[in-house]
Amino acid sequence: MFKRKLIVINKSLLIILPAENFNETEYLTVKHILEISGFKLFIASDAHSLCTGKNGLKVRADVSFFNMNENNFAGIIFIGGSGVKNYWGNQNLYKISKKFYEKKKLVSAICSAPVILAKAGLLDGKDATCYPDDKNELEKFGINYKDQNVVISKNIITGKDSSSSRDFANAIVSFNQN
Repeated sequence: MFKRKLIVINKSLLIILPAENFNETEYLTVKHILEISGFKLFIASDAHSLCTGKNGLKVRADVSFFNMNENNFAGIIFIGGSGVKNYWGNQNLYKISKKFYEKKKLVSAICSAPVILAKAGLLDGKDATCYPDDKNELEKFGINYKDQNVVISKNIITGKDSSSSRDFANAIVSFNQN
């Protein structure tokens, strides 16, 4: 099932993709910009076979949630879509996000996915953005919601929605060039 060999390089990024109903625009835009910028991308999911986007796009995961190791990647990226709400209570994702954050590596999330970072305690006292319908979820945790395409707080990048995918991906590229 997860047969691709992982290569440890500083330009490797881990993309967390919901098993079902991920936002295809966010995924494809981020993937395209990061790949042409020289990043090696690995997909992690709890899907047992293929992840399915909201319009039927199928993507095979390279890594299961139980095999994620922050030492193998320069950062982690959470893609949104309605399916990411199934991960809002996922303790494994809280733990791995914290490990990336504590090692000062990139932690990024777009659309509804910043709620995972809020629930993990990573956005406490920080500015962040997310899908507008989910802003109350961030505010429950005392996060300063900003109605902007992209918000950067130290090594955390949050993106608003699919219309901000390009800006979100470019922020990730810029972060990893510094």
